[in-house]
Amino acid sequence: MKMTRLYFRTVVVVMSLVSCVVMRGEKAAQPNIIYILADDLGYGDLSINGQIHFDTPNIDRMAAEGMLFTQHYSGSTVCAPSRSSLMTGQHTGHTPVRGNLEIMPEGQHPLPADTVTLPRVLREAGYVTGAFGKWGLGYPGSEGDPMEHFDRFYGFNCQRLGHHYYPFHLWDDDEKVVLEENAGTAKGIYAPSLIHDETLQFIKDNKDSPFFCYVASIIPHAELIAPEEYMEKFRGKIETGAAFTGVDEGEELRLGKYQSQEEPHVAFAAMVALLDDQVGEILATLDELGIAENTLVVFTSDNGPHEEGGADPSFFNSNAAFRGLKRDLYEGGIRVPMVARWEGTIDASSNSDHVSAFWDMMPTFAEMAGVASPEAINGISMLPTLLGRSAEQEEHNYLYWEFHELGGRKALRKGKWKLVKYNVLSNPDAPAQLHNLDKDPGESHDLASARPKVYKRLMELMESARVPSDVFTFSSVQFEGGPGDQK
Repeated sequence: MKMTRLYFRTVVVVMSLVSCVVMRGEKAAQPNIIYILADDLGYGDLSINGQIHFDTPNIDRMAAEGMLFTQHYSGSTVCAPSRSSLMTGQHTGHTPVRGNLEIMPEGQHPLPADTVTLPRVLREAGYVTGAFGKWGLGYPGSEGDPMEHFDRFYGFNCQRLGHHYYPFHLWDDDEKVVLEENAGTAKGIYAPSLIHDETLQFIKDNKDSPFFCYVASIIPHAELIAPEEYMEKFRGKIETGAAFTGVDEGEELRLGKYQSQEEPHVAFAAMVALLDDQVGEILATLDELGIAENTLVVFTSDNGPHEEGGADPSFFNSNAAFRGLKRDLYEGGIRVPMVARWEGTIDASSNSDHVSAFWDMMPTFAEMAGVASPEAINGISMLPTLLGRSAEQEEHNYLYWEFHELGGRKALRKGKWKLVKYNVLSNPDAPAQLHNLDKDPGESHDLASARPKVYKRLMELMESARVPSDVFTFSSVQFEGGPGDQK
């Protein structure tokens, strides 16, 4: 019955799209999908969300020509589980990868072989799929290798090696490409530029076919490094910040630990400016190819802002009005910027306070492609909101997150109420905090004792929200102080 209802909803929505997408012959085109994922970019790191130290004009343009979301959430508060949530349509109580678990010498714990992922669903619908940037869901050659899911891959398999902007190698599909220009301590090729060129080429190569382009940028994750021409744009305009001393030579160079940066504030602003320029070049390419009206472009971030490698989120007010940073399950760690642009379909300069999360991308994109989503997901299609039909938008009963480092953390949001529980590993019976996000978005007032009925109801939901995992057990300190701490 569930599949029947889902199939019916899919058919109805796809039929409604016929009038608002480009036609190829007599057949309605399946819209292209470009999903741009920044790395550790905070809610306040865009000028449309209040950033004052630099501008993001191209992302601002996306908002002016599309929809700005104010209550969108990442899959997790660190890299790998956030991406697993995106790829599977499941929150971290269900998705296979729930933490940063390293596989040496390169890669992370893999998605199981039978995992139904977003690119696999879209490939079945006839889409050409490409991933560009950082993967982090399976070491090279494993069942989670990106080439098990995508038609095309270019970038970093390993998120730990993805700390580095002048890496020793990248992956071109399943071929390891050594970057001789970066040998030793040399900085000859800036990896995000190479990856961006491959992204644009993929779009050009597939302009006549429906495509899904997953752009998983490593910007602005530490280490903090930008090309000199971008650094020059901000020198003398903002404070340099406190210098960071990292690893610049020796056996550990570019194997995970960050390199030094004398001007971290300048570098951070320069990196975001470069990322914004790359977004602008993607939009310009769509315009040049004449496919902007048949392409949904989404921009967001994988979690809240970091403070590694000299980064200073307090200076930039990167988490805006929200409490917490990356690795926190307060709003600052998981509420992320999101902008969607679909020329001629999404109303220009529109805003949405629809409560949504990464796991909603699977059903949203599947409906756009005209296929049913897998049954075992937590996501809800956001297509009605994108089409300006908010009255038809189904809402979540609740959102759930779990985090397996720093003592273990859980969070749950239901309507305006947010429950946050820390020290889960050391004290499973520890009390949680209850916050009213409508009145207290900064989560500064704990209402657990004042609203006992709400607290009890949300605690019951939290305890029932997850299914057991053999790997991510919440019964040990396997990640405490481990290699995942830098992700």
